[in-house]
Amino acid sequence: MPTRTARTEWTGGLQDGSGRVTLASSGVGTYDVSFPKRSADDADGTTSPEELIAAAHSACFSMALSAEIGRAGGTPQSLDVSADVTLGPDPAGGFRLTGIQITVRGKVDGLDADGFEKAAQTAKAGCPVSKALTGVDITLDAALA
Repeated sequence: MPTRTARTEWTGGLQDGSGRVTLASSGVGTYDVSFPKRSADDADGTTSPEELIAAAHSACFSMALSAEIGRAGGTPQSLDVSADVTLGPDPAGGFRLTGIQITVRGKVDGLDADGFEKAAQTAKAGCPVSKALTGVDITLDAALA
């Protein structure tokens, strides 16, 4: 199986510094990062580790759910998946990911609402990104569209 690489060049301290994250394996882009914007409500054109984790999680979950729907005898027509990753204070000091909310709405042939929910729960448990983030509370809102 392949290994994928991202690279960050950082200059300065935490509060006054900034960096650029490059998605090196795919070459699809380079994105600005900074801690003040990471911890602000408005990202103001920069990304963050949390947004990148959200992107990875929504993509991984979509693939896992597509597979689970097929295993359950259904056919996915479309899946709209979002992942909201929250950064908050760590009681032990510093910061931590305090939660991830996955929301999925699907158009699926061959499964009812209960079958879709079961497939979504199985996908949540089996998605490699979910497995990597087991220390974070991951909640799921799954429904047919």
